[in-house]
Amino acid sequence: MKKFIGYFIGIFILCTALYFAFVYSASYSTGVRSGHLIKFSYKGVIFKTWEGELSQGLSGSQIFSFSVLDQDKEVINQLQNLEGQYVKLKYKERYKTFPWWGDTNYFVTEIRKEQSPYNLQ
Repeated sequence: MKKFIGYFIGIFILCTALYFAFVYSASYSTGVRSGHLIKFSYKGVIFKTWEGELSQGLSGSQIFSFSVLDQDKEVINQLQNLEGQYVKLKYKERYKTFPWWGDTNYFVTEIRKEQSPYNLQ
């Protein structure tokens, strides 16, 4: 019986470690989105995370919500400086997230300021 419990605990710990390794390293998709950066904030009660929103339409009906990891200081600074402007975001979508990473499964890795197609003369 003690051997069974030992194997069960060992398998449980191994499965838990594999799950966290998968969530940490695997990504579902990568891509690029463009739009007006309408919101970027540091929010949360227990876990403070960086969250933002990108408006992808004229009416604001298509909102892309995203998160930024704390370790991406350069991306955070760029987002703070480019709020309200037209930008192109490169992101990585993950299968799951941890509460201390962010609210969404979309994590921005790069940002670039672009010319808005709505302001062309």
